[in-house]
Amino acid sequence: MRLAVGMLMLIGLAAISFVNVHQGAPMTTSDVDVTRYMGMWYAVASIPTTFEKGCAQGTTAYYRLLPNGRVEVTNTCYDAAGKASRVVGRAWIPDPSQTGKLKVSFVGLLGLWLFPADYWILDLAADYSYAVVGHPERKFGWILSRTPTLADDVLAGVYSRLERQGYRRDQFVPIDQTMHLSKRLTPASG
Repeated sequence: MRLAVGMLMLIGLAAISFVNVHQGAPMTTSDVDVTRYMGMWYAVASIPTTFEKGCAQGTTAYYRLLPNGRVEVTNTCYDAAGKASRVVGRAWIPDPSQTGKLKVSFVGLLGLWLFPADYWILDLAADYSYAVVGHPERKFGWILSRTPTLADDVLAGVYSRLERQGYRRDQFVPIDQTMHLSKRLTPASG
């Protein structure tokens, strides 16, 4: 009996591995208007990464178009005590015919940006109110919004499209944006 169960588990794992290997890279969004993509994005959920270790809340990304056509990327997050951690990098579109496929680097040296990673825009609202960013091997993923939260029905649609792209919903962990919600409710001091 144990042998039969073991064989079934082995066959199941092999099948899952075969599907993952042969699934291919996710599809990216076409015709991204880089200018409309600029500005503040709140990370609603993400696949946890080692480089975001210690980020407990309030993760944002701010994109600013530079005169040379590249994009300055400022990622900010906060630890559990509310202390900010910030990193600045560069993004660019290597192939202008594929505007949904960007490269991003956070390692600058003498004007060069080293070790760029793939930053693929997999889903984008027509009004640029939300975006989903991923990786060709599905190593990373972020659900971004122009506001600290997304409506449940919009988020459900995003997850459904991610699953069709080969991601699993359980890979994504919600990000606490309460601190940004409370800031929006607080009147600006003059």
